[in-house]
Amino acid sequence: MTDAVYTIGHSTQTIDRFVGLLKKHGITAVADVRSRPFSRMNPQFNRPELKEKLREAHIKYVFLGRELGARSQDRSCYCNGQVQYDLLARSDLFQEGIKRLKDGRQEFCIALMCAEKEPLDCHRTILVARELTDAGIPVIHILYDGQTERHDDTINRLVGMLQIPNADMFREQSAVIKDAYEKRSKEIAYREESPTGNDEQDASIRHAE
Repeated sequence: MTDAVYTIGHSTQTIDRFVGLLKKHGITAVADVRSRPFSRMNPQFNRPELKEKLREAHIKYVFLGRELGARSQDRSCYCNGQVQYDLLARSDLFQEGIKRLKDGRQEFCIALMCAEKEPLDCHRTILVARELTDAGIPVIHILYDGQTERHDDTINRLVGMLQIPNADMFREQSAVIKDAYEKRSKEIAYREESPTGNDEQDASIRHAE
C-alpha cells in the first residue's frame, strides 16, 4: 500500500532499532509531529540527533510540530484550558500541515512520528490520522513490535477499549466511531497545568512532547 501514510512512536527504544523499523517498512521521510521535538527521558530522539541519524540512513526529516503538534499555540483551540481536537483540526495552520503531508506522499513514503508507544495514546492517531483517513488517505500504524495495524483496525480496538456499544438498527457505525474519537480526545488532549500549581486538582493526561 504505497499511497499510505504511516505513523510510529519512538517510545524508549534505541535510535538504531527505530531506524531499523523505518527501513523495514520502506519509510523514506519522517514527519515529526511533536510540539516539542526534544525528549528529556530519551535524548536520542532530540531533534538534532534524530535528524542526523536519519540523514545517515538516507531518510528525510521534516518538523511539522508547529502545524500538527498536540500543544497548539492558537488560543481559539482551547476550552477550559484543554485543546479541542475538532477546533484544532479546522484551523488554517493544521490544514496547512495536512496539505504538506498530502503533497509529500506523492514523492515519499511518510511516517508521522511522535513519542507515544501505543497509537491510541497519541494525537497522531486520534487527531492527525483521523483527518487523513477522512480525506481518503490510508493510514497504517507501525507498532512497537514491528508489526503494522490498519487505522480502521486501530479504531475498532478503541471502540472495544472504551466499551462503546456497537452499531444497531438505531445507530450507525459512523456514530459509534465518532463517539470513540471524541471520548479518547477528551482523555488524551493536552491540558494546561493548573494556574494554582495543584496537579492533584488538575489531574489529567498530558502529552509529554
